[in-house]
Amino acid sequence: MDENMNGPAPNPSRKPRPPRRVMQAAAVVVLSAVIGSASTLVLAWAMVPTLFVSRSGQSSVGLQSTSYLGSSGHSGGTVNKTVNISMNNAVVQVAKKVTPSVVGVLNYQYQPNGNGINTLQEYGVGSGIVFSSDGYIVTNNHVVAGAAKVVVALYGGRRVTARVVGTDPYTDLAVLKIPPSDIGRQNVAQFGNSDTLQAGDPVVAIGNPGGLTFQDTVTSGVISATSRVMPVISAQSGQQIGQEAVLQTDAAINPGNSGGPLCNAVGQVIGIDSSKIVATGFTGMGFAIPINEVKVIASQIIATGHATHPAIGIEAESLSNFAAGSGPNVPVSNGVYVVAVTSAAARAAGLQKGDVIVSLNGKLVTGLSSLQMQLWNSYKPGDVVTLGVYRGHTKQSITLKLTTLPPYHPASASGSSGTP
Repeated sequence: MDENMNGPAPNPSRKPRPPRRVMQAAAVVVLSAVIGSASTLVLAWAMVPTLFVSRSGQSSVGLQSTSYLGSSGHSGGTVNKTVNISMNNAVVQVAKKVTPSVVGVLNYQYQPNGNGINTLQEYGVGSGIVFSSDGYIVTNNHVVAGAAKVVVALYGGRRVTARVVGTDPYTDLAVLKIPPSDIGRQNVAQFGNSDTLQAGDPVVAIGNPGGLTFQDTVTSGVISATSRVMPVISAQSGQQIGQEAVLQTDAAINPGNSGGPLCNAVGQVIGIDSSKIVATGFTGMGFAIPINEVKVIASQIIATGHATHPAIGIEAESLSNFAAGSGPNVPVSNGVYVVAVTSAAARAAGLQKGDVIVSLNGKLVTGLSSLQMQLWNSYKPGDVVTLGVYRGHTKQSITLKLTTLPPYHPASASGSSGTP
């Protein structure tokens, strides 16, 4: 789904063929947490490696005083005035309410220590939010991906080893657990309702930009948009594995904010910060996973150790990906082209390679992201659906039972098609 984190370089032997996928809104180059290149327009993870401010331990960041000196207007010159500012405002109250439930999430991995020996070292730092007195914490999958050990830095500085309950690469979410004895009643966040958000609603982001050096940083802004379709990138492979409808905000989200809360004006968590666009000339374009989706995925992970997503059982790509004249001979320009049929149910229903899906239960399907979002937002495995399909110039209806999306395996991902 913020700047790059420095990690081990990708395996140079892996050279997947370039995908033909085209972003809907703009030509966006996607940068995962494990890739260190730059681009004109980059969607990058909000997780960073350990921050070293300077060799002396002193911050090199310039700080501007917030004191105010105003002119009195008298001929005698300038007179210092004291300006009383009330701090009892909404942002302050949200920060006081939510900050005790925000944690740092430290990803430890085995890395060379300079003597040819791999030792367990701090690899990256993200954020998380305590949402249950039982000790459950939600964060991003890319924050804990590849970790041999996960440590949680609690409010106040104490560190506790956490267990990874489960992860879901398709939504970039993960659930951790620490002993309930480490959670006080005042340290549990309250989730809100992301379905009621509107563009312009005020929000507050809290997290660890730059790592624990700047722990519990508070920024504020507004909801810029309530449903931006953005790619989901595998932290392991760097490849796009799906799309997700996310909240857009101009509240500052920086490296280390990943997994931290985006809150409404009354201190309810309405999103989990995950990514931002970083490029020259761009600012204030951060993204958060809506909390209503987080609730569903987190509850599934707690119950079974993983999340479950419905699927048709095909490999497919958007029809719009084909260059003019190179696609299938169908009378439409939008839809989903079936690259392969992978489930027995879909094959038994009559779905074939080369078919173009244009509707799901009567609702228009414009491309791969449209199909995936309709499936995930409205259906579950086992549901029976009817697809509108073009086979050449003949349109037909195919009814089938939805299957379960298989677990994501980075080694088998080609990056050229999706698996709805």
